[in-house]
Amino acid sequence: MLKQYKIRNYNFRLVIYVVALTIIGIMVIGSAKESVQNKQILGLFLGLVAMVFVSLMDYSFILRFSWLIYAFNIILLVLVKIIGDDAGGATRWIEIAGIRFQPSELSKIIIILFFAYFFMKNQENLNTPKILVLSFLLAGVPLILIKEQPDLSTTIVTALIFLALLFIAGLSYKIVLSVLVVSVPAAIIFISLIMQPDQKLLDGYQYKRIMAWLEPEKYADAAYQQLNSKMAIGSGQLWGKGLNNSQITSVKNGNFIAEPQTDFIFAVVGEELGFVGASVVILLLLLIVMECILVARKAKDMAGRLIACGLAALVGFQGFVNICVATGLMPNTGLPLPFVSYGLTSLVTLYLGIGFVLNVGLQPRKYGMGDI
Repeated sequence: MLKQYKIRNYNFRLVIYVVALTIIGIMVIGSAKESVQNKQILGLFLGLVAMVFVSLMDYSFILRFSWLIYAFNIILLVLVKIIGDDAGGATRWIEIAGIRFQPSELSKIIIILFFAYFFMKNQENLNTPKILVLSFLLAGVPLILIKEQPDLSTTIVTALIFLALLFIAGLSYKIVLSVLVVSVPAAIIFISLIMQPDQKLLDGYQYKRIMAWLEPEKYADAAYQQLNSKMAIGSGQLWGKGLNNSQITSVKNGNFIAEPQTDFIFAVVGEELGFVGASVVILLLLLIVMECILVARKAKDMAGRLIACGLAALVGFQGFVNICVATGLMPNTGLPLPFVSYGLTSLVTLYLGIGFVLNVGLQPRKYGMGDI
């Protein structure tokens, strides 16, 4: 299970990018809500331990238990429905043996691992109706359970990760084009339906968030967080107001944004670290995504390539959506900013995923004479 690897193959650049982004997050969290900063530091420590341990294992060995891991994921998501804690109108947390965590965050990593194995095993028949239907059914079960929490934003991001894995595994371009031909008109019809006041497709709070994004003046009570977030980011100007500032007009001191240490942490980054600090955060996210893709290019097999690309998709999609929400480019979704937002489950599971990427990088493809 644990193997000996060459230290020169350990991707220290990726580790540096991840730790640097987390440290920035810890500093900003401490400014936004000092009482939870120590928990985030604990999350960094636990994440590093998990990352190093997983990186020294053999991902091929772990993938042998993919079906058991998939079943474990479904059990956790079902337990959320049975014994989950209600918070803010949603049931997303469970407590087992005194440990409280959010299974949907772990589910993203498990789905990446499972479909890395599943698509590798079925790569020759990937474009057959049987395998395509089966893969969508297997993805649909956890997605439905996550959506029922309700957690539509996590459902959408997880679905995007699955689609990215399917495409990278070798989905036929003919199928992709056919889906686009159907999905674009379907999306237009869907949007027109949810715009109706008596629509039944979305929950009330989801409908209100979309309408608050489209018509902020009319839905001011739901749009205030995004409006204040944009003003906060703009007020930071080039260098920001500085961490732990005492200005009453700041988002954290004036309580203009509820829980600024989580979903709207980028507003605090923009306000206190300015354009420069916000750019550094975006650059580090981009470097992490690019590093994962570079690891994928050298992976020894399709499973390794899919694991690394899956993590790149997770960090890229989730980071993009979070920043778009904070800057008013998308409706409010409630997604954390990877490695920056407060949340032990999110942070530790992301480090767990990075550990798998590092392990893929420790087992690069061996080139023969014909490859040179």
